[in-house]
Amino acid sequence: MQGVRSLAALGQSVWLDSISRKLLDSGTLAHYITDVGVTGLTSNPSILAHAIGHSDDYDQALHHFESEGVLDAEEMVYELAIVDLTDAAKLLHGVWERSGGRDGFVSIEVPPEYANSMPETISWARRLRSRFATENVLIKVPGTEAGAQAIRDLIADGIGVNVTLLFGVEHYVAAATAFLDGLELRQRAGLSLDVPSVASVFVSRWDSAANPKLPPELVQQTGLAVMQGIWAAHLQILATERCQKLCNGADRMQRVLWASTSTKDPAYPDTFYVSALAAPGTVNTIPETTLLAFDDHGQVASVLGDNALEQSQELFGRLTSAGLDLEELANELQVQGAKSFTDDWNALLDSVGRKLKH
Repeated sequence: MQGVRSLAALGQSVWLDSISRKLLDSGTLAHYITDVGVTGLTSNPSILAHAIGHSDDYDQALHHFESEGVLDAEEMVYELAIVDLTDAAKLLHGVWERSGGRDGFVSIEVPPEYANSMPETISWARRLRSRFATENVLIKVPGTEAGAQAIRDLIADGIGVNVTLLFGVEHYVAAATAFLDGLELRQRAGLSLDVPSVASVFVSRWDSAANPKLPPELVQQTGLAVMQGIWAAHLQILATERCQKLCNGADRMQRVLWASTSTKDPAYPDTFYVSALAAPGTVNTIPETTLLAFDDHGQVASVLGDNALEQSQELFGRLTSAGLDLEELANELQVQGAKSFTDDWNALLDSVGRKLKH
């Protein structure tokens, strides 16, 4: 078996890393859900910037908002995103029901400028969640130090969270710990422990940053080595007594989500990361081009087997010997990722302002 259905057969959920009005109105998203096997959807500031800022699909709606007295560009962008994601959530609601609330989600992100502000992140997350009537919505919160504190409190509130901008093993462990801390607060309050969450770890950006610093024999190995380490850490957390009690093992545990899984280097297969990161109980959010490529000719060639920890440790040693400081690079990538999202967000707001002048 090949294609997206092979990932589903393995127990992995495939989400689409894209949203646009055209995707909805053309019936393409409905087709991906019904015929390809897509079971969720993610968005981020870069995706919204492309959809809204680089097309005229939303211009009429923007001018309508202006005529109604909505003058803030950020408010307009969120109004548009909420409409699109609500429509997407309706298409995915059947998936959510059939999976018992484990799948079928859409995600919307708090403004990236607040990545290092716990109060602003919490305030925005609560505000955004209140705008959706449907259950299958996750709020994207950056996995920074401030974000981790926010994650704990939002989970304690019962708000489903997609933790974004995770790169290193330490980032992932902090996000998973914050999730469990939030469940523990709910347990003490006698509340339901069934709160959905995913931890989005970014893959391809590792290799884009590391490859120029490495000898040829180690090129294109950093991202997968780090993901093996994260997968091993996830399994170790699942096995703890704390996780067994709070999450009933994996039943309610925050799932690992592989993000940034398009291949940036044309010397490697276009399905390189998707094939390698196939594992049960995980999610892979995939850009549209990569989704179609994998459905056409992708095959599972997972590196997340029983020896993933040993393989990652061996590669970590070789990468360190080659002069790569993985922890330092992980933190650099997180800072760069937050800046990139902020830049795209600000560019989108500027684009909206220019559209309204015409």
